[in-house]
Amino acid sequence: MVSLLVASDLDGTLLRSDGAVSARTCAAITELVGSGGTFVYATGRPTRWVHPVAAEVGHHGLAVTSNGALVIDLATDEVLHETLFFPEMSSQVVHLILAAVPTVTFAVDGADFFGHDPKYKPRWVVPPGCVVAPIDVLTERPFIKLLVREEDMTGQELLAICAQAIGHLAMPTRSSADGLIEITALGTGKAQALQWIAEQAGLTAADVVAFGDMPNDLSMLEWAGHGVAVANAHAEVLAMANEVTGSNDDDGVAQVIERLVG
Repeated sequence: MVSLLVASDLDGTLLRSDGAVSARTCAAITELVGSGGTFVYATGRPTRWVHPVAAEVGHHGLAVTSNGALVIDLATDEVLHETLFFPEMSSQVVHLILAAVPTVTFAVDGADFFGHDPKYKPRWVVPPGCVVAPIDVLTERPFIKLLVREEDMTGQELLAICAQAIGHLAMPTRSSADGLIEITALGTGKAQALQWIAEQAGLTAADVVAFGDMPNDLSMLEWAGHGVAVANAHAEVLAMANEVTGSNDDDGVAQVIERLVG
């Protein structure tokens, strides 16, 4: 039996460029779990966007969603662990960002709601019941993740500015190249969520293998006993990983899992 916890980012890592999961990857995850290992989806996506992937893979285990703010049992939808953004702090973060970049627009994501200000342009289909309101109204209730968009900046540029403005109060990161950053409460991250999962199972970082491709995966890959970057990963991720595997389109995650359980 394998005493191993494997965590993988989704977009750009586990998922191919067309958004699908290969048959080889599904088989590797099934073999890992069948051998006694644990597989965890670890993503910046909200929970509602993980269920379709789990259905395709055929594995409804644990998921770290919203960049570590939530740990979910996908089989039951039970929230096992959460780190919320509360109004006093989120309001302060919003106003500091506006002082630094007045042209940004905002959205908020909660476990059971999504909302955005009137000028924010969603890139994906919003869930039913989406609330459109000024950001000061949206931050009157606790939520999980703050989305900040500036169409005329790259994600790297916007992250640098926001990190300087609010890095002492919250956790800004990015998972795309365009001008969108994602902010969670201070102390939140994929690493912290994985550590919590490992502790519940009596495991340590040495028992964890993590896969990623973007800056929001850095903390997870650094904390894990073995951090693996896919070949198509961002330069920062490639530089700090313990191993570089094949790209997401070449079943890089499956290649390593097969070796671990083979």
